[in-house]
Amino acid sequence: MNLEYFIAKRLITAKDYKSSISAPIIKIAISAIAIGMIMMIVSVATGIGLQQKIREKVSAFNGHIIISNYDNNQSEVTLVPISKKQDFYPKFTAVPGVSHIQAIASKAGIIRTETAFEGIIFKGVGSDYRWDNIKEYLVSGKLPDFSKNINQEVLISQFLANRLNLKVGDSFNTFFIKESQNQLPNIRRFKITGIFNSGFQEFDATYVIGDIRHMQRINKWAPDQVGAFEVFVNDFDNIKSIGEQVYEQTSSTLDTKTIIEKYSYIFEWLQLFDFNIIVILVVMILVATINMVVALLVLILERTQMIGILKALGANNWSVRKIFLYNAFYLIVRGLFWGNLIGISLLLIQQQFGIIQLNPENYYVNQAPVYLNWGYIVLLNLLTVTICFLVLLIPSYIITKISPVKAIRFD
Repeated sequence: MNLEYFIAKRLITAKDYKSSISAPIIKIAISAIAIGMIMMIVSVATGIGLQQKIREKVSAFNGHIIISNYDNNQSEVTLVPISKKQDFYPKFTAVPGVSHIQAIASKAGIIRTETAFEGIIFKGVGSDYRWDNIKEYLVSGKLPDFSKNINQEVLISQFLANRLNLKVGDSFNTFFIKESQNQLPNIRRFKITGIFNSGFQEFDATYVIGDIRHMQRINKWAPDQVGAFEVFVNDFDNIKSIGEQVYEQTSSTLDTKTIIEKYSYIFEWLQLFDFNIIVILVVMILVATINMVVALLVLILERTQMIGILKALGANNWSVRKIFLYNAFYLIVRGLFWGNLIGISLLLIQQQFGIIQLNPENYYVNQAPVYLNWGYIVLLNLLTVTICFLVLLIPSYIITKISPVKAIRFD
């Protein structure tokens, strides 16, 4: 064992191979593992980060599950009201995993200023609205307060504010078209208290958030009538099963739909990231493994005489193989060290400064989001080490075929 340890230590000493034939091969192998680890960490972190960020944005404006009348479920606007006197409101205790439920009402309208006009959907919310989901997207002003008397405060997107040349503190008229074409539209004047920018073009170009009591008055509803309910769950991974339970606990006149069903085109697109991540992982591990196999074969061929001498001194095949496997393991760890160091550093820089920007029209976010979790980083390292080490057992088998007599005379 002492002899094996001594020789293994000699093999993994930098001076031992810097001037040897295998030096460039070893450097390439270490670089391949480092680059592969960088690519794997970055791809997983940005892929999962993008999925989570888009899910958060969609749920922030819609909740995780929407409860509405069957007459309303194909439209963004509310047609038929729902009574707030439901068993599941204001606390949905019948289904475990539900964290919050809030009432909303939506209606299409047109914002008209002196220089421009824009079609919008006015989303009416009440005192039960969860503002924490929107707060992180607030870029100026403050959130509206609907806990007391009805007021004209609204939250508008930066996209709409720029197109309408509006800012915090400005007021504007909104025209709400009535169902009957012969009737004049309802006009409401609102004041901007805050401007948000979610980076999600579909929502930023559409929604204005205001007091639900305006919608109740325009639609001539009772104070206890709303357009729909938005349900939030604790764990998004369980949204499908919770959605089924919510459906069972609601009236037969009501329909439920998860945001995965409502925005299926977005979530189908997000699923492609899982496939892309898997492809990157497979390719990077394959490249790293091939380079390590080549490096090990070169080391074995370069140390053929030494192998013959060890066998002549009585070392068995497995003892000699372990020497080279120790060396390969050292090279793998060295590559992983630099790969982790560079990869995590790049992610931290992106997380803090947002250097890599994305087009929100294509990716629904302004910058590449990062999800850093030590669990998947450790798992990636263990996976790489395990696969590389197991594959390296194959080329190390060549050592068993080396004859001591021929090897000692090998030049």
